[in-house]
Amino acid sequence: MTVLPPALLASAQTVITRHSQYHTMVATAESCTGGLVSAALTSIAGSSAVVERGFVTYSNQAKADMLGVPMALIEQRGAVSAEVAAAMAIGALERSLAHMAVSITGIAGPGGASPGKPVGLVHFALARHDVPPLTQHRVFSGDRDAVRLAAALFALELLAG
Repeated sequence: MTVLPPALLASAQTVITRHSQYHTMVATAESCTGGLVSAALTSIAGSSAVVERGFVTYSNQAKADMLGVPMALIEQRGAVSAEVAAAMAIGALERSLAHMAVSITGIAGPGGASPGKPVGLVHFALARHDVPPLTQHRVFSGDRDAVRLAAALFALELLAG
């Protein structure tokens, strides 16, 4: 069993506690974090009352098949974009019983960078019913593990909101 970093578990505990108080459920749509957010959340006792489901959509085809992200959008804007992050979060919300969904798509490295999209660039979206999704992006430094951890922490902060 992999032991998750204490900071990740503390953030996950905050999400579980907060959503338990309001009786709300969350869903995740993860690409570059590969399920790290869901793993952190489900490491917390009582998470079954909060975590409705998680989607790991690492490939573009998975984003299309599982979340309904249009391939034309991925081809036009790129998988690492605010628009795709928003579509991922909306898709997770629509394909679950959750009240809120977070999405993460980025370039963890060490390769994969392109002009205007450096290693460490991660786009996030937070979707709720009847509200336009909130999108944000960050450029994290460090190696692949550091980028993935920072992205997971930021996604948990969004869910804790």
